[in-house]
Amino acid sequence: MKKALTKVAAALPPGTLAVAGGTVVLGAASYIHLGVAGHSLSVDDMANVSLLWTIVMSVGIGVFFPIEQELTRIVAARAALGHGAAPVLRRATLLTGGILAATLAVLGAASGPIARAMFHGDRSLVLALGGAFTGMAVCYLTRGVLAGLGRFGAYGTQLGLDGGLRIGLAFACGVAGVHSALAFSLILAVAPILATILTLPPLLRAVKPGEQIRWSELCSGLGLLICSTLLSQVVVNAAVVSTKLLAPSDSALIAALLNALVLARVPLFVFGSLQASLLNGLSAAIAVGDRAAFTGMLKKIGAVVGALGLLGGIPAVALGPWLIQVLFGAKPVLGCLDFFWLSAGTVAYMFAMVLGQALMVFKRHNLQLLCWAIGTVVLAGVTFLPGDVSTRVILAYTAGSVATVLGMLAVLRQSFARSATNSAGLVQQPGDSNAAVLSSRTAGE
Repeated sequence: MKKALTKVAAALPPGTLAVAGGTVVLGAASYIHLGVAGHSLSVDDMANVSLLWTIVMSVGIGVFFPIEQELTRIVAARAALGHGAAPVLRRATLLTGGILAATLAVLGAASGPIARAMFHGDRSLVLALGGAFTGMAVCYLTRGVLAGLGRFGAYGTQLGLDGGLRIGLAFACGVAGVHSALAFSLILAVAPILATILTLPPLLRAVKPGEQIRWSELCSGLGLLICSTLLSQVVVNAAVVSTKLLAPSDSALIAALLNALVLARVPLFVFGSLQASLLNGLSAAIAVGDRAAFTGMLKKIGAVVGALGLLGGIPAVALGPWLIQVLFGAKPVLGCLDFFWLSAGTVAYMFAMVLGQALMVFKRHNLQLLCWAIGTVVLAGVTFLPGDVSTRVILAYTAGSVATVLGMLAVLRQSFARSATNSAGLVQQPGDSNAAVLSSRTAGE
C-alpha cells in the first residue's frame, strides 16, 4: 500500500501535495455549507441559495479564475528565467480591480431583473452575489502569483482558511437557528476575503523586483481565456440553471440537481489541487524548452484523472440517490442512472481542463475557446431535445464535456506538432543556464 501511494505521489506535479490539504478543506466546506443550509432553510429559500451558489461557481469562476491561470503561467515562466513577480502583481491588481468594478456595475444595473428571474424578487441576494464576486477577485489574484512562484504552502493555507471559515460560519448559522437565505449566501463573500487578508504577508514577502511586464503580455490572452472559462462553467453548471428556466416551479428538482452535481463532482474538487501545480510545471517546462517533461507530465496527470474518476464515480453511482437525501435533505427525484451520467461527465470535464491548460501554455487561447464553444453548442442542443427535463440537462452536461475533449485532443495534437517544427533548433541543451534554473526550482519544490 505504501509503495502504491509513493508511486501516485511521484506521478503528481511538484507542489500538488502542499495544495491538497487546503483543497480537501475547501471541498468539504461546499458540502457542509450546502448541507447545513438544506436542513435550515425552506425548499424555496434553499432553491435560491442553490441557484446563487451555482452562479458564483459558474459566472464568478468564469470571470476571475482566468486571472489566476494567466498569472500562474506568466509568473512561472518569468521565475524559470530568473525574473521577479512584483511588477506583475502591481499591474494584475489594477487589471483585476477594473474587471471587478465592471462586473459589479453590470450586476447593479441589472439587479431588478436578476432578482425577479433568479431569486423570487429578493434583491438582497443580488448584493450577496456581488460580495461573492469580490471575494473571488481578491483570492484568485493572490493565488495566481503564489502558484506561479511555487509557494504552494501559502496557496494551500489560503484554501484551507477559506474552507475552514465557510464551515465555521455555516455551523454558526445552523446552531443559532438562522433561517435566512441571505445569511448563508454571505458566507461566500466573507470567507474568501478574510482568507486572502490573512495570507497577504507571505505573498508580499515572496514577490521580488523585476523587469516591467507589458500590458499586452498580461491582457492579450485574458479576454479569450475569460470567454473559455465562462463557457466551461456553462457546461459544468448548466443543469441547475437550465432546470430553473425549463421547470421554474420544481424547486425540489433544482435543489436535488445541485446536490447531485456537488456529490458527483467530488473528483473535480480533488482535481483542483492538481491544477495550480500542473500549470506551473507545464509553463516552466515550455519556457526552457523541456518538451519531454511537458509530455511526461501530461501523461501522468491523465492517468491520475482516470483514477480519480473511478474512485469518485463508483460510490456516487451506487449511493448517490441515498446520500443526497441524508446529507442535504434532498427529495428522492434522481436515480442511479442520473448519477452515472453525471460522473461520466465529470471525468470528461477533468480531461478537458487538463488539455485546456496545455493549450494555454502553447498560447492557443483561441483554439481553447473554440473547443469550449463546440461543447456549449452540443450542450444546448441536447438540453432542448424533447423529453424529461432532468434527463435532458444531465445528458447535456456529459455530451458537452465529451465534445470539448475530442476537440481539444485534435487541436492540441496539431499545436504540439507545429511547436516541434518551429522550435526544433531552440530546445535547451543539458548545460543551458535556463534549464539549470528550472531544475533547481523543481528540486526545491
